[in-house]
Amino acid sequence: MTGSAYPVTQFDLTPFLVGSSLLLVVGISALAYILIGKSEEYKDLKASFDKIMRSFNELDEQAKLIVKTDLELNKAQEELDRRLTGLNSLQKLARTMSMTMDEQEIFQKINKDVATDMGFSRMIVLTCDPQMDFTLRVNIGTEPAKTQKALAELMQDPQFLAALKNGTTFSSLSSSQQTRTRIIELFETEHFILSPLMTQRGVAGILFVGNRYSAPAITEGDQELIAILASQLAQSLENSQLFEQVYRSSQMLETKVNERTKELSQVLKDVEDISKKKTEFISAVSHELRTPLTSIKGYASILMTGKVGDIPDAVKERLGKINSHSDNLVKLINDLLDISRIESGRVEMKVAPQNIKLLLENTADLLTPQLKDKGVTIKLNVPADMPLIEYDPTQVDRVFINLISNAIKFTPAGGSITINAAPNLGLGESTFEVADTGIGIKKEDLARIFDEFFRVDNDINMKVKGTGLGLALAKNIVEAHFGRMWVTSEVGHGTTFHFTLPFTHKTPEDKKLKIGDA
Repeated sequence: MTGSAYPVTQFDLTPFLVGSSLLLVVGISALAYILIGKSEEYKDLKASFDKIMRSFNELDEQAKLIVKTDLELNKAQEELDRRLTGLNSLQKLARTMSMTMDEQEIFQKINKDVATDMGFSRMIVLTCDPQMDFTLRVNIGTEPAKTQKALAELMQDPQFLAALKNGTTFSSLSSSQQTRTRIIELFETEHFILSPLMTQRGVAGILFVGNRYSAPAITEGDQELIAILASQLAQSLENSQLFEQVYRSSQMLETKVNERTKELSQVLKDVEDISKKKTEFISAVSHELRTPLTSIKGYASILMTGKVGDIPDAVKERLGKINSHSDNLVKLINDLLDISRIESGRVEMKVAPQNIKLLLENTADLLTPQLKDKGVTIKLNVPADMPLIEYDPTQVDRVFINLISNAIKFTPAGGSITINAAPNLGLGESTFEVADTGIGIKKEDLARIFDEFFRVDNDINMKVKGTGLGLALAKNIVEAHFGRMWVTSEVGHGTTFHFTLPFTHKTPEDKKLKIGDA
């Protein structure tokens, strides 16, 4: 170059460019190799990342499930605790209601604590009569005036009336939308249960429970719990009403019994007065009759002996009849006097330990002529170790004579009479039986056989005269000795008279027993 200070030198750049190109190719290759390796590593990392994310998502779902399950478990636990609290309260309430028979006291047991334990803020109990007139008994959580108004409105609801008729429980779970809306408005409760109180006579009332809007919804378990409470309450009410009816009936019965007792006491007193007057009358009349009878008998005997002159045979025959009839009248009067004395307790008998077997043997010997004339046999069954019995021998002999004579009278020829005696040390008495094989006594006559002047209507009594006092006298004598007498008989199979006599040991022989001290 002209004018240049320095000379220009010419260089060949080809080798340089070739080398640079080679280096660039090598670098790119190396970089590509490195990038390929990084890509594979990235793929592995991304696969791991995706796996981790899947695991994380699975853990998240499991965590959500665990949280959800925990919430459900907590809710179930709360529900279970509430149910247990309600059941516990129901059990206590049922126990206390079953222990009282007072209707007012039953309702007093249902208070705010009971409603709260069962999970309700409102509880209403109404009872009704067969005409469906309701009475408010329990009112928790609402005003009585509102309750009465709500009931009047509810009586127009078909579902409510159907529930009362059928005795079914319904609630906010099962009621229709119209009924549920009406009850919510009337009682200001969103959740409610209404259960009729059913007894054997039908609907006895209503149990209503409810909660405000903020409370948990009711469950089927709550509905079952209230149905059980309604059933228990209805049963308690029915029991109290039955108890009241029984109590009133018992009071009326007691009053009537007292009235009848007073009437019977007065009647008994009147009977005793009449009996006393009868006894006094018989005694007086008997005494008055004995004197003229004695005179009649005496004069008849004198005339029959001929001391006042000879009398014709016809007159003597009639005097004999007068004497015989006088004897019968004297015996009748003596029997009447004995009975009246025994009944009035004016007779004293000497009672001492006696050998009953000896008395029976003597009585049998005394009646042997009558037995032979009738063709009747007699048998004595007295144990050899028969204890001594404390009695008046004269009076007890009259008992056996009357019973045996009666047996002879009604036993046909060829028959038999058996006298049994048996000691009963456990009861401190001996039992005697005078049994015959005679004609027997009709069942309807057995109750009157010991009545004074009663005679059984049969052919034998029609032919043989009697006073009807022998058995009455025998029974009075036995009872005067603190014994008992009764009779068993069957028509055509004979009659057995039973009686007892108490015995005592080491009794003084001169001891006296006054009749009527028993």
